[in-house]
Amino acid sequence: MVAETLHPSRVRLFSPARAWVRRVLVDKLREAGDPLGNGAVVMEAFRYAMFCLLVLMCFGERLDEPAVRAIAAAQRDWLAFVAKNPSVFAFWPALTRRLFRRRLQAGLDARRRQKELFVPLINDRRDRKKQLSESAAAAATAATKKDTTFEHAYVDTLLDLRLPNEEDGHDRALTDDEMANLCSEFLTAGTDTTSTALQWIMAELVKNPSIQAKLHAEIESTCNNDDDHDEVTEDDTHAMPYLKAVVLEGLRRHPPAHFLLTHKAGEDVEVGGYTIPKGAAVNFTVAEMGWDAREWDRPMEFVPERFLPGGEGDGVDVTGSREIRMMPFGAGRRICAGLGVAMLHLEYFVANLVREFEWKEVPGHEVDLTETQEFTTVMKKPLRPILVPRRNQTTPTPH
Repeated sequence: MVAETLHPSRVRLFSPARAWVRRVLVDKLREAGDPLGNGAVVMEAFRYAMFCLLVLMCFGERLDEPAVRAIAAAQRDWLAFVAKNPSVFAFWPALTRRLFRRRLQAGLDARRRQKELFVPLINDRRDRKKQLSESAAAAATAATKKDTTFEHAYVDTLLDLRLPNEEDGHDRALTDDEMANLCSEFLTAGTDTTSTALQWIMAELVKNPSIQAKLHAEIESTCNNDDDHDEVTEDDTHAMPYLKAVVLEGLRRHPPAHFLLTHKAGEDVEVGGYTIPKGAAVNFTVAEMGWDAREWDRPMEFVPERFLPGGEGDGVDVTGSREIRMMPFGAGRRICAGLGVAMLHLEYFVANLVREFEWKEVPGHEVDLTETQEFTTVMKKPLRPILVPRRNQTTPTPH
């Protein structure tokens, strides 16, 4: 995944996909607008758009809305099972599998549904791969067969993998079950985290209109105030230091995951005067690191300027290679594999959403930054802003 699908050269291949999803998201937000001025609930649109993008990156196919929503529903069912039940079945499995057989069946049904949806898409890529390898003519036909089919997909890399087979000593391909499970992980890792971070950042921009105005000015300056400049591109975002500062401050103040996956000490070790014994479970308090008053001035305030040159966060490395003052993606060898693409998606969508709309607070219904825990740490009261179009509306995009 890291060497192929998430490599920068591969990620650039998905720029048409990002542009399509941007148009889908803008259309969804326009549809969600309330003519009575009560604001639009935007999180559902964020989740749907991110899911469209991750499904396309996974399977290499631009699917219609019913197909995307069917995959999203199957993913939700599986995550609901995983969130509630694994510890039950880990205790005395021979007994709990019998006592809670209905729960177990629900999990098996969720996996079966995923496979029903994923395997036909995997087979389409398998057939395409076979066509591309047969002849140049077939390759040209396959490459131009459908304008919804993309050159690269995560599934392509899974089809190329070979695992050692201990029984006969020959390498084997991944099974359909294994590929379906890996596709499920791919979709899970990149959807809720990004849509959650996007909602928190946009909530802060609604709550802080002066910051939003400063960001909008940078975007328009970079795009030369040109309405024909259809989108803020990935190359455009490279020239926007304040945009990067806004995203970093959003991740510092509102990391989607307040804890990383639990680690375990491999040996006895001293940390800050405490002995961590070998085998002890270790949790990293990601949010509290970013809110540490010993490291950050006014840590609970949203101040993107701290990440500009000369600010206290100037040069902060979110990978933790030099020092760790915030670690929204973890650090070290177990750092999030999707760090680069997550930052790209956040910068791209924040910039385009601010360019497309002015995000305003609903009078009498101020933004509430109270948190609640779901799969990620989300807003307890979902963001519901008034969206004022800044540019001429375009024809709605087919979903």
